[in-house]
Amino acid sequence: MTGLQQRITIEPGKLGGRPCVRGLRIRVQDILEILASGMSAEQLLADFPYLEADDIRAVLAYAAAEVAGTAVIAA
Repeated sequence: MTGLQQRITIEPGKLGGRPCVRGLRIRVQDILEILASGMSAEQLLADFPYLEADDIRAVLAYAAAEVAGTAVIAA
C-alpha cells in the first residue's frame, strides 16, 4: 500500500463504513463534491486546516481506482 492509499480509511463504526480521510470524519465523497462544486484545492485546504495536500491527492487517487474497477482493500 502506498503512502497515499494509507490516507484513506474505512471503519465500520464511523460514518457508516464509508471511505474517510485519515480516520477523520470527512468522507472521500465530501472532498470530491467540494472539488466538483468548483472550490480549488487551495481554498479547500484553507477552509479545512486539518487536511493536507496529500489528503486531496489520496482522495483523487482513490476515486480513480474505484472508477477503474480496481479492487481497493480496506486497512
